[in-house]
Amino acid sequence: MTSRSDMTVDCLRVSVTDRCNMRCLYCVPEDAVVPVRRQPTLSMSEIAALACFLRDSYGLRTVRLTGGEPLLCPETIPLVAALAEKGLEDVALTTNAQRLGDLAEPLRRAGLHRVNISLDSLDSARYAHLTRGGQLDRALAGIEAARAAGFRSVKLNTVVLRGENDREVCDLLDFAIARGLEIRFLELMAIGCAAPNHRRWFVSSDEVIERLKTRFQLVALREMHDDRARVHWVEDVRGRTGRVGFISPETQPFCAGCRRLRLTADGTLLGCLMDATGFALLPCFRHPKGPDFDGLHQAIRAALLSKPAMRERCSPQLMAAIGG
Repeated sequence: MTSRSDMTVDCLRVSVTDRCNMRCLYCVPEDAVVPVRRQPTLSMSEIAALACFLRDSYGLRTVRLTGGEPLLCPETIPLVAALAEKGLEDVALTTNAQRLGDLAEPLRRAGLHRVNISLDSLDSARYAHLTRGGQLDRALAGIEAARAAGFRSVKLNTVVLRGENDREVCDLLDFAIARGLEIRFLELMAIGCAAPNHRRWFVSSDEVIERLKTRFQLVALREMHDDRARVHWVEDVRGRTGRVGFISPETQPFCAGCRRLRLTADGTLLGCLMDATGFALLPCFRHPKGPDFDGLHQAIRAALLSKPAMRERCSPQLMAAIGG
């Protein structure tokens, strides 16, 4: 662990639910049982209050709603509206887009600024195999609905797996460029059910870049990005241009500069994706005498101080339970 004099928080990732309508190979075991919450969790108003507290006391700029699949939670759109109403600078959402076709416009009207969409294949059969429950046509419809809704940003996320979708990276980049979208290729992390297969599935960002260079011209951009993606300008043989990002937590970890906190679906604040414990926030909000702001400060500072200089390389936790 490392001590931190800079007690700032750039991003709060909120897992609004650990339920998901897909069971991706690297995320949820096929036979996993979704836990039933028997204890009360934070309400949407309490999550909005936490975001405002972090903004006012720790400089929070971005709230990203995740899951599980956040669009399975009926309170996601009201939460977006509450965050926007309170003037949060940047409200974003990560989704598998299975329900985005119907919800993109309501989300935009509620005040959502940005959306990231998971897209691991353009082949229907392979997509069904990788997601174990997803339908490619629904994902593509969600992408088009997001483009039409007028969000500040729509990005695609692809987790690259050797022997599964690694030979699709050029086609996926071509798909993104043709629609004016930025795609980011993610290195697989050894979390949960991905850990036993990590060595077999892992593809480095450098290998993806070399494969893309067989069809595209890539030039690295120098600008800094809060989400730690390495971004390249790209041009294809027809002269179409765009941007492609690479998120490389295995080969180029960014732990030292991380100012991100995670709130799990059961109301636990985590300083690190690989953390197995965390700090329960429910007692701070449900104190008999009203919100315990001193306790909230203590939990946030403890979560920030728990951030390691270098994270663990492997974690048994399910990615769906910690918000990705």
